[in-house]
Amino acid sequence: MKKLFFLLTAFLVFTNVNSQILDPVKWTTKIEQKSEGVFVLTFNAVIEKDWHMYSQFTPDGGPLAMEVIFKNQAGNFSLTGKAKESKTRTAYNDIFEVNETFFEGKAQIQQEIKLTNSKLNKVEVELNYQVCKEVCINQSKKFTFQIPATKMAAVPAIKKDSIQGAAQNAKIADGTKIDSIPTPSLGASNVVEAVEKNALPETAETAPRSVWSIFFIAFLSGFAALLTPCVFPMIPMTVSFFTKQSKTRAKGIRNAIIYGVSIIVIYVLLGGLVTWIFGADALNALSTNVWFNLLFFVLLIVFAASFLGAFEIMLPNSWANKVDSQADKGGIVGILFMALALAIVSFSCTGPIVGTLLVEAASNGGIAPIVGMFGFSLALALPFMLFALFPSWLNSLPKSGGWLNTVKVFLGFLELALAFKFLSNADMVLQLHLLEREVFLAIWIAIFGTLALYLFGKITLPHDSPLSHISVGRLGMGLLVLTFTIYLIPGLWGAPLKIISAFPPPMQYSESPMGLGGSSRRDAKTDLPEGAKLGPHGLVVFEDYQSGLAYAKKVNKPIMLDFTGYACVNCRKMENNVWSDATVLPILNDQIVLISLYVDDKRKLPKEQQFISPTTGSEIETIGDKWTDFMISKYKTNTQPLYVLTDLEGNSLNTEKPTISYVGVEEYYNWLKAGIAKFK
Repeated sequence: MKKLFFLLTAFLVFTNVNSQILDPVKWTTKIEQKSEGVFVLTFNAVIEKDWHMYSQFTPDGGPLAMEVIFKNQAGNFSLTGKAKESKTRTAYNDIFEVNETFFEGKAQIQQEIKLTNSKLNKVEVELNYQVCKEVCINQSKKFTFQIPATKMAAVPAIKKDSIQGAAQNAKIADGTKIDSIPTPSLGASNVVEAVEKNALPETAETAPRSVWSIFFIAFLSGFAALLTPCVFPMIPMTVSFFTKQSKTRAKGIRNAIIYGVSIIVIYVLLGGLVTWIFGADALNALSTNVWFNLLFFVLLIVFAASFLGAFEIMLPNSWANKVDSQADKGGIVGILFMALALAIVSFSCTGPIVGTLLVEAASNGGIAPIVGMFGFSLALALPFMLFALFPSWLNSLPKSGGWLNTVKVFLGFLELALAFKFLSNADMVLQLHLLEREVFLAIWIAIFGTLALYLFGKITLPHDSPLSHISVGRLGMGLLVLTFTIYLIPGLWGAPLKIISAFPPPMQYSESPMGLGGSSRRDAKTDLPEGAKLGPHGLVVFEDYQSGLAYAKKVNKPIMLDFTGYACVNCRKMENNVWSDATVLPILNDQIVLISLYVDDKRKLPKEQQFISPTTGSEIETIGDKWTDFMISKYKTNTQPLYVLTDLEGNSLNTEKPTISYVGVEEYYNWLKAGIAKFK
């Protein structure tokens, strides 16, 4: 009887401990055959009340966007566009200062694939996502879809006559069945009904905001390209050609409109070609790739040098000559070739803009490259059509001159500044700290300061005309750029610079998180302990457990483990609102050793340090994986923020409440004082 009582008690204790491992998103999957060799993979999620899961399309600089990773894609199948999502919500996040996009209640992800290997029998997919309420959880779930042996029209993973087969189509890393698949005791008909209830209607491929923002940016880029020396002089020449060569005014207008529409068709086809060849999903994945960001940094530097007058990027003259010969034939075909000739001749000016725009649009996924090219070409084509409708407007056009080169140089400076954003992306992914916030801002201050001097006529470049004076417009633009440059300078001292918050590295990614010359109680410490850095509010922070433990033993202070994330919203709220409090900050400064362990750190562990977790069965490949596994195995939870006060042997000091999470100042202060009081 005693043994039975002991076993029952142990079981209840074990159940209570593990109940802290939260998994607020339950998944079911199915696979359907759309046509020969084409399948649709569907992930249905049920999200617990008050939790929200972030979309693939939540912007950079905020919470972690969902990743859909296909493990065995190479040589086996291709993706048709980006994974589609069901309805999402968009709301402003005042911590990261971005509009975050997320799911509530239910979610559905669908991806169409086309087999290139007829012998393929399974598709392996990994979903990485973040889900938040008062705390945040970074989840990684692995699924295996079995390719049906028979090419049926629709083969769902869950069927009325095969409960067991359904479970086999969705497994996580440790081989256990996904817990959202209903149990056989429900009955076959109930299983199908449960899955159908979880299904959500398919929606647009990308978040509407992304597509619209791409369109407007592209439209403005088209106007910028219009004001370059390669395009602007073509407007009166081309419109005059149509009006003079046509027998009637109506025919001239018609030909000019066809010309404008041809420009749009050419650029939209270009956008479609990029999407078809590379695949929006592939380019979206590349946008966070280190080598892609480095490559695009180099390309933008080359483009900027071209705009500034170092050299010209030109397509072969033979291309333009062949197109010109076709344009001479007249008719609609001739007009189409005239539009193509414009695209080729103006490439040295429009190429850098189109290249930048295409990559930025493609990294948003879906039809964004096509939308981007439509916006760009619409702005480019409108003047030709409008001046054909109203020829008298031609007299009001400013004459071509040196101002056109000024526009081109201005764009060159913008390309140069944008290039360092891509270099910064690569640096932050690798956590090299070579291009920290202060260095980035110093580079931008130098670039825009030099641009201001150029606009004021203090600097000239190779293709500039002699200047006896500067125009009022150029003076106004110079003052605007100078104002922006001055605005950037306080950022070196810790100013948030909200206007450009999406561009520079975050405040924490800097030589001094308090800014140059920023005040801190730690200012007297010019020599930080080995392995430490300055964190929020000038706190000395360790990001490696062993380094922090060694220092804690040296100074004989308790340890506070801070399980956090780079993209954890509530972690930042705790740091901003609780850690900064006048009663809490002195304790964190003087009475504990702070060790912050980032569970979303994507840097790879050395091969010899990678392992299979005995607790979860997951592959531990990154630094973030290691700290997540440590948190789960030691403290039986997977939420962030999570705070633990320990002694030098790793034992929790707060016996009644070993861990604490997202709480107010008073509760956090009392928890700190109670734990520290027990340290010996």
